[in-house]
Amino acid sequence: MRILISGAAGFLASHLTDLLLSQGHEIVGLDNFITGKEENIAHFKGHPAHTLIRHDVILPTDVDGPIDRIYHMASPASPIGYVKHQVATLKVNSQGTWNLLELAERKNARFLMASTSECYGDPMVNPQPESYWGNVNPIGLRSMYDEAKRFSEACTMAYLRERQVDTRIIRIFNTYGPRMDPFDGRVVISFIKQALHNEPLTVFGEGKQTRSLCYVYDLVRGINLVMESDFVEPINLGNPDEVTILQIAKDVLALIPESKSQITHHPMPPDDPRVRCPDITRAKQILGWTPTVPRQEGLKKMIDFYRERLLGK
Repeated sequence: MRILISGAAGFLASHLTDLLLSQGHEIVGLDNFITGKEENIAHFKGHPAHTLIRHDVILPTDVDGPIDRIYHMASPASPIGYVKHQVATLKVNSQGTWNLLELAERKNARFLMASTSECYGDPMVNPQPESYWGNVNPIGLRSMYDEAKRFSEACTMAYLRERQVDTRIIRIFNTYGPRMDPFDGRVVISFIKQALHNEPLTVFGEGKQTRSLCYVYDLVRGINLVMESDFVEPINLGNPDEVTILQIAKDVLALIPESKSQITHHPMPPDDPRVRCPDITRAKQILGWTPTVPRQEGLKKMIDFYRERLLGK
C-alpha cells in the first residue's frame, strides 16, 4: 500500500515507518519539524520506498497519486512541547485533523487518528476504559493538548458518521524507547538523561503518582493492528502494568549502576494526573494485542541507546 504519515519525524511515527517499510509498503511522510527530529528519519535517506515532504498539515494538504492509508501522528506530545507551541498544538489537532480527513475522503483512504490517554484528564476511574468520558480541565495548563485531542476524536467520528470516511482512533498511553527527545521533559527519558549525566533525578511530589509504560515496538505494532482492524471506536493502547514515578526513578538508577545521581523531590505541577493506567480489554478482544516487552528489558534497551547517543559510549 501507499501510506501517508503526518508527524513523520516524530518519535512514534519514525518507529511506525520502520514497521510499515518492513511490511513492504511505500511511505510518504509529512513533517514541519516543530518537534520532529531529522535524526529520527536519517536512516531512511535514499530508501526507494520512502519520501519526505516538508509540510505543515495546518495548511491545505494534498499529495499526488493514490493514498491507501493515512496515519495522523502529527502533534507536539510532551508537556514542554505543547506548552511551548500552544496555538500550533490546537491547530494541528483541529485544522490539521480536518485537512487530513478531507484528504482521506478525496483519496478514499483509511484514516487513523492518534489520540491520547490525556483525553481522560486526571481520571476518577482507574484503570481507564474507553467508555470513561474523562475529567479534563478545559482551560488548564494542559488543555491545549487534552481538549484538542478530544476535538480530533469528535471530528474523526463526524467524518465517519456523516461522510462515511473509513476511520480509526487510538488512545496512546505512556510510551518510551529510543528516539525520544532527551529534552522534552517526559519522565523516562528525563530520568535516563539525568542519571547518565550524574544529575539529580527530579521527582514531583512524593512520586506516588502512577504511569503505565509501553515500549515503543509494542505500541507501533498495536497502532498497525488497529489500522487494519474493522473497529471504528477508540481503542486504548498501552501497558496495564501500573508503576509509580518513584519506582521508575529507582529502576533507572538500578540499571545505570555507575550513576552518582540521587532522587530529589519537587512541587507537583498543575493538572499532573495522579493515576494513568489503560484498560486494554478492548485491544485484547478485538486485536489480540498485549504488550510483550517487560519494563526492565525496555529500559535497558533505551539506556543503551542513550548511553551511546549522549555519552558516546
